[in-house]
Amino acid sequence: MRPLKAYINLSALTFNLQLVKKIAKNSKVMAVLKANAYGHGLVQSVKAIKSADGIAILTIEEAIKIRGAGFKNTILLLEGLFTAEDIYEAEKLELNLVVHNEQQIEYLNDATLKNPINVHLKINTGMNRLGFPPDQIDYLIENLNVNPNVSGITLMTHFATADEKEGIAKQLACFNRITNNYNFSSSVANSAALYKFPEARLDWVRPGIMLYGASPFEDISAKKMDVKPVMSLISKIIALQNIKKGQAVGYGNNYIAKKDMRIGIVACGYGDGYPRHAKTGTPVFVHHKNTTTVGRVSMDMLYVDISNIADAKIGSKVEMWGNHISVDEVAKNSGTVGYELLCNISASSRVPMEYLDG
Repeated sequence: MRPLKAYINLSALTFNLQLVKKIAKNSKVMAVLKANAYGHGLVQSVKAIKSADGIAILTIEEAIKIRGAGFKNTILLLEGLFTAEDIYEAEKLELNLVVHNEQQIEYLNDATLKNPINVHLKINTGMNRLGFPPDQIDYLIENLNVNPNVSGITLMTHFATADEKEGIAKQLACFNRITNNYNFSSSVANSAALYKFPEARLDWVRPGIMLYGASPFEDISAKKMDVKPVMSLISKIIALQNIKKGQAVGYGNNYIAKKDMRIGIVACGYGDGYPRHAKTGTPVFVHHKNTTTVGRVSMDMLYVDISNIADAKIGSKVEMWGNHISVDEVAKNSGTVGYELLCNISASSRVPMEYLDG
């Protein structure tokens, strides 16, 4: 059996949820489990965060699995209804719905429900992705208030730059101008806003990436945030090469040794979800020591410098990210974000997952 495996520490996920609750204080926590719980496994993750006030996902199919796992609290469909028929399944599963376009309003108007649904009205405060413009909100609220299919309204928006220098001030001010005249519950904070901006911790917070032990920020590490990594991507060295100064490693000859080197070949590549664009010097943990990758990542393999790890050999353990190497550091060296790398692992059918309770 190929040695590559992703280990999922469910206790770390539970720990991170409790940390979020501590930060959020009086806000309810809507844990975001979209994209197969950011690559960690939906059903297993539900069991680790069963104390969350709610779970946010994208599809009816995910909601069915979550209810099947025994979760009784709020489930929110972040993109709302995709078809008119979905509303009846949402009623059956007792889901909350984001409403962000006129078509979804029509679905609500045209349905005949026995049990009305809680609606989260999405306001576009500047991200320009989903949501209604501010000048339509009063009209929409007036109509939703008299819609027999609507049991309640929550007002929400999403920040475009909560993790960047610009922050949330402009979008939050827009949201507050619209919503201060109403007494509805509100939800605006993603992981970055929840951690950095207390004024964004309204009735609901929506943590995502920080639940999985990674950081939404370039300048604040997961370690500084006190979150624990949930996923560890582990493999082994499957071959050794001793190369001379001036020799190349891997495809394209884009790494030329500046000295005699000892190279470990690791069973993990971009076909498994490791980033192809990880540059030479990306950190990796080999046989209890930190080192770096060299050369271009292949589909099934990558190359690590073990020149200074004398006891490294075929079969030595290699951590691509996890307890010793932050997924955010790997992402930074690959021109991407930790979110993508975590999601890529479950997108690959080649990486078995093993779930740990501690």
